[in-house]
This record gives sequence, C-alpha cells and structure tokens, in this order.
Amino acid sequence: MSNVARVAGQAANTLVKPLNVEDVFSTYLYTGTSAAQTITNGIDLAGEGGLVWLKGRSNASNSHLVDTERGSDKYILSNATNAEGTSTSGSDVTSFNSDGFSFGTYFNNINFNNYTYASWTFRKAPKFFDVVTYTGDSVAGRTISHNLGSVPGMIIIKNLGVAVPWAVYHRGMHPTPENYYMNLNENFARAASSSYWNNTAPTSTTVTLGTANRVNATGSTYVAYLFAHNDGDAEFGPDADADIIKCGSYTGTGATDVDVDLGFEPQWVLVKSSSAASTQWLMLDNVRGTVTGGNDNRLFANLTNAEAANDYLEFTSTGFKITGTSGDVATSGATYIYMAIRRGPMAVPESGTDVFAVKRHAGADGPQPAGITSDMLITTNSEVANTERFNFNRLTNGKVLYTSQTFAEGNYSAFLNFGTNNGVNTTGLWGNTSVPIYYHFKRAPNYFDVVAYTGNGTVGRTVSHNLGVAPEMMWVKRRNGANSWAVYHSGIDVDGDGLPETDDINLNTNAAATDQVLSWNDTAPTATHFTVGNGNEVNNSSGTYIAYLFASLDGVSKVGSYTGNGTNQTINCGFSAGARFILIKRTDSTGDWYVWDTERGIVAANDPHLSLNSTAAEVTTDDSIDPDNSGFIVNQVSATNINVSSATYIFYAIA
Repeated sequence: MSNVARVAGQAANTLVKPLNVEDVFSTYLYTGTSAAQTITNGIDLAGEGGLVWLKGRSNASNSHLVDTERGSDKYILSNATNAEGTSTSGSDVTSFNSDGFSFGTYFNNINFNNYTYASWTFRKAPKFFDVVTYTGDSVAGRTISHNLGSVPGMIIIKNLGVAVPWAVYHRGMHPTPENYYMNLNENFARAASSSYWNNTAPTSTTVTLGTANRVNATGSTYVAYLFAHNDGDAEFGPDADADIIKCGSYTGTGATDVDVDLGFEPQWVLVKSSSAASTQWLMLDNVRGTVTGGNDNRLFANLTNAEAANDYLEFTSTGFKITGTSGDVATSGATYIYMAIRRGPMAVPESGTDVFAVKRHAGADGPQPAGITSDMLITTNSEVANTERFNFNRLTNGKVLYTSQTFAEGNYSAFLNFGTNNGVNTTGLWGNTSVPIYYHFKRAPNYFDVVAYTGNGTVGRTVSHNLGVAPEMMWVKRRNGANSWAVYHSGIDVDGDGLPETDDINLNTNAAATDQVLSWNDTAPTATHFTVGNGNEVNNSSGTYIAYLFASLDGVSKVGSYTGNGTNQTINCGFSAGARFILIKRTDSTGDWYVWDTERGIVAANDPHLSLNSTAAEVTTDDSIDPDNSGFIVNQVSATNINVSSATYIFYAIA
C-alpha cells in the first residue's frame, strides 16, 4: 500500500501525491481554558484515524491517550496501569476532525485553566502508524492483523478492562527482541518471556501473541499502537522516497560522545534504556525545546511529573547527539532504545506567507503571534537609537546573537522562547512603550534552513544541511567567540572569476566583500552540505556555530544581485504581488545591510529602513525603494546609495 493522499485531479479527479511527515504527525502546544477548545494541527483524524497523546506541562498530570478506534470518550493513561476510562459528557476529547481534534469544557489532565499542555498526534498511515483493537483468547501463537504495511519497529499494547501494566515490543531489544518485553508505565529494564510475543517476530501483516494477560487474556479487550521503522524503504516526501520514523538503539558511554545517525533531522524522540532499571521513558520534541548547547524541556511517558529542563541531547541535521550524562540517556554500557520522527515540513512552500512573517507588536509581554511556526527571528525596536538587532533561533532556544556585533552568544532565555507553534513568547524583552519589529522565518525545503555545528579546525570540513537545494546565501556566526558574521552570497564576485565561494563579506560591518579562502575553502555549497575552511569565523577547533541558509524559490523568495544605474530600476524577483521584505548590501564598496518591509512601509514615497549592521534608529526621510509587483524598484538617493552607477549589489527578497 502506498503512502499517498488523493487530491482533486483534472481528468480522473484522483491526482495522487505522497504524504509528508506534517500530514501524519504533529506536536501542538496549548494553554488550558476550562472551556471547549479545538486544536487545528493539519492532521486528518476524522477521515484517516489515529492517536492523540496529551500531557500537562506546567502541572503534574496523567498522560491521556485517545484514539479513533476506541472513540473520543475513551482514554487510557501511559503512566498508569488503570483500565480504560470513560470521560463524562464534554469533559475530554469530544471529536476527531479533518484537521485536528476538539475537547470539552474541563478536564484537569488536558484543559485546566491557564495550565500549559503538549499534544502529539499520530495519524494512521502505511509505514508510519496503525491502531488495532482486539479481544484476547489466551491461545499461544494467536496472530493479530494490522495495516502498517511494514514490520513494526515498536508495539505498545494495553489491556483495556484490567489494571495491569502496558506491554512494549521494540526492535532495539537485540538480539532477539521478540523474546523480551518492557512496560511503558514503569522504569524497569527489559525482561525475557515467551508469554508476550510467543518468541515470534512481528511481520508486515501480523503480530504474534503469547498468553500473558497484558496482551492476550480470554475475554479481555486490547488496543495496540504499532509504529513503523523506515530503513530506506519508505515512501514519504515529494519524491516518495524519504524515511520519516526510525526505531533503533545505541549504547551509552557515560559521556557526551554518542552521535546517532538517523539519516534525517528529528523533531520528536522517545528514549528508554532497555538494559538499565530506574530509567524513564523520556519524551523530547523541537516545539517545547530540544536545545543545542542548553537544557531540554522533557516529559516522561511513565510519570505524572510536570515539565522540567535538563541537558539530554541535541537534534542534528542527520539525527541526534547525546549531550548530557543523565542515566536516562547516557549510562556507560547500557543499551537505549529510541523512536524518532523526522522534522517537517517536507513540502516545498508555495507562498511567502507560509514561511515568513513581519509583525509589529506594541511591547506587551506574552505570546507574539506570527501565523507561522518561527524557527529564526530578528527583532529590534527600530524607532529607537542604540538598539541591538537581536537574532534568535529555535535550535538554541533563548540564546541571542546580535547582527550588528561580533559578540559571543548571550543567554536571553528569561526574555524569549520558541515554545509555541505560532511565533514566539516574550517576557520583558521590550518595554511597554516600545513598538518593535519582528521578522519570523520558518524552515522549509528550498527556502530556508538552520544548522548548528561544532568546528574542528580542519580545512575542507563539510557541514550537512536539509535545505534540499544548494544555498545561495549563508550567514554563519560563532556562538562561543567574538568573531564576525561570515556571509556567502551567490551574487558576490570580487575578482571577476564568477566563483562566489572564493569571496566573503561580513554581516556586522558595512565593509566591501573580500577575496579569501578561509571561510568557504573555495568550494561551492551543494544541496546536502556546505564546506568551510579553518577561519575562526566558521571553523575554529573549539568553536560552536549557527548557520542560516537561504535559497531562491519561485514566487516565494529571491537571492540575487544587480548593478546600479544611477537613477532607478526595477528588480524582477518573479513575484506577483511585490516584496514584503528586502535586504540590500553594496559589495564593491562600503554600504550598510539595509532592510525594508511592508509592515513599516514599502510605498511610492518615503520608506523606513534600518540596517542590520548598525544600532541606529530607522531612517524615515528618503524614498530609496518603491513597490513593484514583480519585486521592487531601487532609486538612487544619497541616504542609502543603493543604485550608484556601476556599483555592485546583492539582495534578498521575500514575497
């Protein structure tokens, strides 16, 4: 069975397209109201079916699991042995929708007023996830059919009528996982028994059971959650060839040197030691915050504990790396099993509004909505002089860099975090009288990516990324050192050789571009990696770095260059309704990194502009830019000099 969605076609009305991870999985955060709520996460539960897993973050609470096979009013608790519960009318999940789910007026575990919660939604889909219900018969070797379409990597089963522990199968309990079981609600290590899986491995169509009352007691009803393991055989993504879920294992070393290669960057990871007792079922995701170089917001599947932050691991562009020494992830010699789900989106965006937002929020604290998931943010109080241009990103959640400075990374976690599906949250970042500007960038294929890496000082070192195309502009900043921002741009050509990879320019200064090898090792970036030299700005042996990668995408964004003509000219970006964001820098001489946006005004008159390399207040008294549906118009005025005759310029624009 193929992983496809059917959408309206021309002739047969059944145009088929592959599923993306964002079609089948969602992490969605919300705040309780004690009133009915609807969670819109884009997952079709009404038509396809699946599982919703809910857990309180700010309060100690049970984990509620509700699925479409048993019905919205039936719940079970991953942290307890309890039999299935039935919610009172309107108090728990009330409906499964075509784009999410709804829940009722009040339930302490999922919707208490002002408490915060996490929800994880798994949609039924071949080679990803399935839900099966059945009645036990106590017959050893009894088989249960499923529609996963591949051999399960992990199976979780609960007896619905009796207070007994959960049963877990995982392919990582080597060498014969079918001879062992674990308990989801407990911190125990694996145990050997033939009464769970009858010492028989599951297949792509069936699961074999023993006689244990946790999986197959006569007359008892059960629910089984089956998770796939993709190993180069999945059919997700635009080309129907991508893996999105992995179930595997690794061995702890007691140190922070384990690097797990998934072949993709994850967004959600479940980890448990299968060999060491007193270790928890740890759940991490990139929405609540799995931080590179910091503490990760964690919840446990087997405990009621509220969310807390500890350093466990970090997500990389190809998997995850153990960065903490907790026994929950790193005991020396212990075996750990995991389930990891790929980061999305996988679909190439079709509109600039899907991946970029520019907002002005009067300096009130709290949620700063953007209408998109924000992965990188630039914000400043543009109307006030001596104000830094703050740069934040989701990977290093709460850490700040300044585009106008060489400073090392600072800790602003008390002021800003990315723990939301919509924009960011702030606390005291700006004063109440401020009206700051926010530029929100969402990671998406062929448009924008973010990579965190550690330098090794080796010339020619390559860094993997998930942009999906060769980046045309890159900003790289050392996080733990006072170094300039290194910028690669496909439009720079200092020596006329047509090779931008031999050139470099700095975001934090107004200086012209230079010809040098230290940054990019004279090597052009590719669709899978970029190359760095051994310069301190990009690859110090003890340096930690963040890289922002940009590309041109038809109708969405444009990375380009032009030569000034001394009067005015139209810069055609291939847009249909003009640019909402414009960045311009002169490269053959000094010139600021000027920014214009439609929130402050791109009009046929004076347009406010600010500079990323300066802390000066925005300038509102010149008409350097005019709107044009295809992109924008540049005028030559002395205030910005963005169209000097024969001068060379680079730009970046978003529709």
